[in-house]
Amino acid sequence: MIVQPRYRAFLLGAPRTLLWRIFLLVAVLMLASVGVWSAIFSHFDQARQAHQTAQTVVSIINLTRTALLNADPALRKDLLLDLATLEGIRIYPAEAQDKTTPMDDTPALRTVTREVRLQLGADTRFAASWEGLSGFWVSFRIGADDPADTEDFWVMLPIERVMRPHAREWLWWGLAALSLAMLGAYAIVSRLNRPLRAMVMAARTVGRGEVPPRLSESGPTEVADLAHAFNQMAHDLQQLDADRALILAGVSHDLRTPLARLRLGVEMCGADPAEVDAMVSDIEDMDRIINQFLEFSKKDGGEQIEALDLAGLADELATLYARRGVDIEVRSKGPALALARPQALRRALTNLIENAINYAGHAPELEVGGAGARPAIHVLDRGPGIPAEEAERVKRPFTRLESARSNTKGSGLGLAIVDRIVRGQNGEFRLAARAGGGLDACIELPAAPKA
Repeated sequence: MIVQPRYRAFLLGAPRTLLWRIFLLVAVLMLASVGVWSAIFSHFDQARQAHQTAQTVVSIINLTRTALLNADPALRKDLLLDLATLEGIRIYPAEAQDKTTPMDDTPALRTVTREVRLQLGADTRFAASWEGLSGFWVSFRIGADDPADTEDFWVMLPIERVMRPHAREWLWWGLAALSLAMLGAYAIVSRLNRPLRAMVMAARTVGRGEVPPRLSESGPTEVADLAHAFNQMAHDLQQLDADRALILAGVSHDLRTPLARLRLGVEMCGADPAEVDAMVSDIEDMDRIINQFLEFSKKDGGEQIEALDLAGLADELATLYARRGVDIEVRSKGPALALARPQALRRALTNLIENAINYAGHAPELEVGGAGARPAIHVLDRGPGIPAEEAERVKRPFTRLESARSNTKGSGLGLAIVDRIVRGQNGEFRLAARAGGGLDACIELPAAPKA
């Protein structure tokens, strides 16, 4: 019950990028492989190394014993000094009260001591220190056949001459191999990451309703196949949009002619004026819906992005609606020079204003500027508003709230058209509740560079 949450917390805290995950995986595998190979080498090389160490110890002691036996007793002191100075071998008489420290009980040392005793005698002693002096201490005996004439000595061999540890060398070789593996993993994954990052950017471009640049189809077979499939998908989507716009334009052209004849016939039929007005209103609604389909199918209409004063655009729309008897209040909170397509943005704002008039029952207010870093224009009304949980859903095509389904004047494309136009200009379209009640429809655009 305790291990599982910790394990999940570790997974959540681990790097999520492909580069670092493979990097860490290769590092762990390399460390594990170096450790395993070190253990295998030590296991199979232990017996050979222990035998060589034992032979070295026996040879040094036999040579030292022979030198002491054959040396003139008067010159033994000089011989001992030469051995200590030149060879690092110290010899001391062994006594019963000597203070010694036993050797470490390791498999390698057990093998060494066993083989040395086989050659030097079972009474051979070993110590890790003698009278506080650390080293590899081995006892040996010099004497004649008479046990009373024998003498025991301690010989101290430098530990590095007996036991040659390779831990540091293995560490450096392991680090070198690990570094090479890391460089190789980084190079491989970086080569995979570049096309994947390009594909992510291209997918985001498609999501904004724009045409992405063609991806390179070079590299490994899998990555090249993926890039080719993405390029084909982007081309098919572009062709689908073009076909849809062509079909809608043809439908609009074919429907408007009979609609115009119907309107003319209705107005000239001599029927009751109230019925004529109702039928004309229905024909106008049909024409308006056709216009919404056409607007949704359009992209940028060949219009280029340019610097646009949002305050000037708001004043222009307010003047246009004032001629129709609709008073729109415009408030400016500072300069708002944005990068936009003027005609497309005008269509988007017109849709928001018409929505406010239809659903809120009165003219909205336009507010330009704000506290954000990017220029924005707000369309504010005091209508029923949109629930926060529905704010994103109503931006989808043909989506309408339950409270708006009784209104048959639209097709559910108004907000979808606004969202598509704004995203096509690298902007953001947000729907939020207005303080005091109502709806705040905000269009935020990239700021134009200062002259």
